[in-house]
Amino acid sequence: MRWPRASRRVLLWAAASMTVMMMWMAAPLALRRLSFFRVRQVELVGIRYLDADQVLAALGLSARASVFDDTRVLAERLRGLDGVADASVIRRPPASLKVIVREIEPVALVANGRGALAPVDAEGRAMPFDLAGLDLPIVQPADSGIVALLARVQAFDPALFQTIDAARADAPRGAVLLELGSHRVLLGRDAGPEVIQAVMLVARDLAAKARPYAELDGRYAGQVVVRRRIARIA
Repeated sequence: MRWPRASRRVLLWAAASMTVMMMWMAAPLALRRLSFFRVRQVELVGIRYLDADQVLAALGLSARASVFDDTRVLAERLRGLDGVADASVIRRPPASLKVIVREIEPVALVANGRGALAPVDAEGRAMPFDLAGLDLPIVQPADSGIVALLARVQAFDPALFQTIDAARADAPRGAVLLELGSHRVLLGRDAGPEVIQAVMLVARDLAAKARPYAELDGRYAGQVVVRRRIARIA
């Protein structure tokens, strides 16, 4: 029995496609054994706070590591490193890997158990980052509510965040006091983006008009109170 010509073409194309797919899947297994494809260079992208040696060590590359090894395994190792939010690894044959890392953003410096300052993230977790080069608000004593507020300011108004030197609880007024050089800002612990934006708009307007002030109070709904002098609380 002879197959129609069209059917034979379909079968030939199917067989060819299957062969190509099998060769494509088997190629990495064969190529990773060749010394020509052993990893000799790693390009790190996105590293700002982590030490490069930490990242390389977390990859766990052996002397016989190949660019055709499973990159998903390498990326998963990096995701397990403290301070890493996400990671991916891209092959660059014949002998390079490109490692892209997204770090967890540090929010503040707080005192650790030994009394030394350490960077923390938005949830108050200590980050393994070197203090050198970190310009973050200081929070003493450690307060998760204040750190969470700073994280919101960082997300909603990075320009305002960059001007904050320190943050602490203002217990008499039930607020968080942000110190910005010679100025201060009072915010409620639950201050959202609207309040943060309103305070920053007032601060910019006062600066543009060269009007001096000591304190901005954003605790009240729909308004920002400007004080020329620091309020004294009995």
